[in-house]
Amino acid sequence: MNKRWRNIGLTALLVLAIVVIAPAFLGGGNTQQEARTMRYSDFVEAVEDNQISRVLISPDRGTAQVVENDGRRAQVNLAPDKELLGLLTQHDVDIAVQPTRQAPAWQQAAGSLIFPLLLLGGLFFLFRRAQGGGGGNPAMQFGKSKARVQMEPSTQVTFTDVAGIEGAKLELTEVVDFLKNPDRFTAVGAKIPKGVLLVGPPGTGKTLLAKAVAGEAGVPFFSISGSEFVEMFVGVGASRVRDLFEQAKKNAPCIVFIDEIDAVGRQRGAGLGGGNDEREQTLNQLLTEMDGFEGNTGIIIVAATNRPDVLDAALMRPGRFDRQVTVDRPDYAGRLQILNVHARGKTLSKDVDLDKVARRTPGYTGADLANLLNEAAILAARRELTEVSNDEISDAIERVMAGPEKKDRVMSERRKRLVAYHEAGHALVGALMPDYDPVQKISIIPRGNAGGLTFFTPSEERMESGLYSRAYLQNQMAVALGGRVAEEIVYGEDEVTTGASNDLQQVASTARQMITRFGMSDTLGPVALGRAQGGMFLGRDIAAERDFSEDTAATIDQEVSELVDVAYKRATKVLVDNRAVLDELADMLVEQETVDAEELQELLITRDVRVAEYI
Repeated sequence: MNKRWRNIGLTALLVLAIVVIAPAFLGGGNTQQEARTMRYSDFVEAVEDNQISRVLISPDRGTAQVVENDGRRAQVNLAPDKELLGLLTQHDVDIAVQPTRQAPAWQQAAGSLIFPLLLLGGLFFLFRRAQGGGGGNPAMQFGKSKARVQMEPSTQVTFTDVAGIEGAKLELTEVVDFLKNPDRFTAVGAKIPKGVLLVGPPGTGKTLLAKAVAGEAGVPFFSISGSEFVEMFVGVGASRVRDLFEQAKKNAPCIVFIDEIDAVGRQRGAGLGGGNDEREQTLNQLLTEMDGFEGNTGIIIVAATNRPDVLDAALMRPGRFDRQVTVDRPDYAGRLQILNVHARGKTLSKDVDLDKVARRTPGYTGADLANLLNEAAILAARRELTEVSNDEISDAIERVMAGPEKKDRVMSERRKRLVAYHEAGHALVGALMPDYDPVQKISIIPRGNAGGLTFFTPSEERMESGLYSRAYLQNQMAVALGGRVAEEIVYGEDEVTTGASNDLQQVASTARQMITRFGMSDTLGPVALGRAQGGMFLGRDIAAERDFSEDTAATIDQEVSELVDVAYKRATKVLVDNRAVLDELADMLVEQETVDAEELQELLITRDVRVAEYI
């Protein structure tokens, strides 16, 4: 249809051009005999000698055609001479002026209409192309969805490639089963879920799960990012949402995956101070398409976000996202499965025990573990090894946690010994505090911005539950102050350095949270102080409103000071009572630069130092 209209329009324009332009060419020729050129001075002399019988002057008075007495013709370029007409009259020359040539009225009208007709024709073609999808013109694609459509998904990812998140896999396996065998569910009155929202920290495998759903379902799969809906042009986002769901309806049953949905699904503003109306209109259109007057039977929306706190309440309700699946950080068993998956393409030495690696990496996500093994493989290649050993994996863990080593940094003997005492203080207090994480490794090799580091192995149970006792938090503050206390004991208060600045910030933050958030105050009791204040335009908590008096604030400051003072005294007692062990551990660090957990434990056993003495 579009091609036929295009041919008709081109034919009409061609006929119009022939009608208007051809007469100009056809009528523009001169059938008269070609005349020679005469100089103006010769022309004047010929007139004076009565040799000119007739003169035909052009309309612009610039040229003239001359007829001599013998019938010859000539053309003269006239000069602006006011006496010429008098001269011609005096010598009885026949004078004539050529009339101004005018085109016919119909030709003038056609000439005045040709530009508007060409303009209207061009607009007509653009309009027809826009209706037909715009062809290859990007200017016509603004309102079209940018979703990648896979009619037969070939992501090469299945549920067997997704490890460590069995609960989320079960939820999405049911979705796939519903698409493959809907009769089994409809027989008992079950309805297909309209939407599944995957929520979890970055790197836990939300997008990987969506790819696995596409690989397992065998139905058309639409994938798009939330940021691709919103443009700088008004109305484009809503148009893209409509176009996406129109395509999905034509290919139902299907799956629509929206990654990072918080880019378009943030809470709508209160109408104060402006706001992004274009994003809100896009969200409104998305809400209507998901659960409006028209049902989207057979379309399942799978969305992913790591910011569920900023999503609009209307988007989260049942009927739009019926299920909210938490894709959390994997536990020990999940980490072991993930390590086995990512170790398939890597050559590991026989001494590598992935079970130990899984136990050393609590809190790591799937992306962290994949990056860990990749960093270990890079280190092995850099060292020209054929296999990845335990040394590369240990170095990769430390590199991921604290940054690369800076062995090329030259350290003076005094600075090296000061850092050794600082780290030895952390390690010794941590090793002798009851109910605290065990020391894994002590190093005075600079990494990142740190001159040295003491690595602890967090408890798996604490990491999974997120529950920390008051005794643990008090021990944590004492361990953080251990480096500062060691510097004071060895070098005196006047020689204390700024190396403990981060430790002091951690101690102050922990103590304040114990009083104001965790209800661990002896004076104020089990209360939470400081009401959360939501960001009106950011959609999340950005500050805490002060909902207590000046007296309460003074009490908070006093109790924070008391908690820090208790932790300081505990760290001091441990290090003063074990000064010999502190000196020996510092000497080991200066000599070896690193001390592992076995060497520290052997030192404590040799010196007969027990944790029970410092409860």
